[in-house]
Amino acid sequence: MFVNAKEMLQKAAKEHYAVAQININNLEWTKAALTTAQEQKSPIILGVTGGAAKYMGGFATVVAMAKTMDKCLGITVPVAIHLDHGSYDECIACVEAGFTSIMFDGSHFPFEENVAKTKEMIALAHKNGLTLEAEVGAIGGEEDGVVGNGDVADPAECKAIADLGVDFLAAGIGNIHGVYPDNWTGLNFDVLTKVAEVTGGLPLVLHGGTGIPAEMIQKAISLGVAKINVNTECQLAFAAATRKYIEDGGDKKGKGFDPRKLLAPGAEAIKKVVKEKFELFGSVGKA
Repeated sequence: MFVNAKEMLQKAAKEHYAVAQININNLEWTKAALTTAQEQKSPIILGVTGGAAKYMGGFATVVAMAKTMDKCLGITVPVAIHLDHGSYDECIACVEAGFTSIMFDGSHFPFEENVAKTKEMIALAHKNGLTLEAEVGAIGGEEDGVVGNGDVADPAECKAIADLGVDFLAAGIGNIHGVYPDNWTGLNFDVLTKVAEVTGGLPLVLHGGTGIPAEMIQKAISLGVAKINVNTECQLAFAAATRKYIEDGGDKKGKGFDPRKLLAPGAEAIKKVVKEKFELFGSVGKA
């Protein structure tokens, strides 16, 4: 059942659990995410980056695949299909393609420009029944071996963006995309507490959900985080399971080379990760 993310995240924020955004990369990812959500009676957000959409044939292709699969599999839990870290042009394209939610990432712009563009994207999204996520404080990551801990958001800037009417807000609190390095200093809960206070209960988003210790995840949820993004962990699990299948000679037994058999262990590995995240985030049975 495809919906925008407003009601599911407001409920999560009120009841102190988080909805998982599982980024999808192909048919197997999408099916694994949807079937696990149905089995666990959990709401879910399917995250789609511009790069992943290009790989899958375009934003409209992704929507057609996900919505048709949802119908054919008899999925009844709330599902949002959400643009992750969208540019201005990608947001417009996703509205046209039939997404139910979008993220406009203007965090790399000067703050005044971020405000102006976010305000425009809010109007476009709400006019078409979509929810909109904005970002303050760029999320860190690794590039060419250089690791950044991620920018810490200014609570005053968070309030200014929240007051525009965004539906949920990603605030950088030291979180990063990808695998966390050994020297990572952890989440800044002082900043998260201040952001939650000034944004008045607005659902907050934690990007970079792979590798954050469980106790930090649970504390973040208690302080207002209602959406947590997961991508790298599913990719690593898929790769490890696929590697094992091939190294064990599975592709050389009978018709083990058939992609339906070749990719099955990876798909099951994704389902396991997604189930674990639902349990950790507290969303099981919340649909």
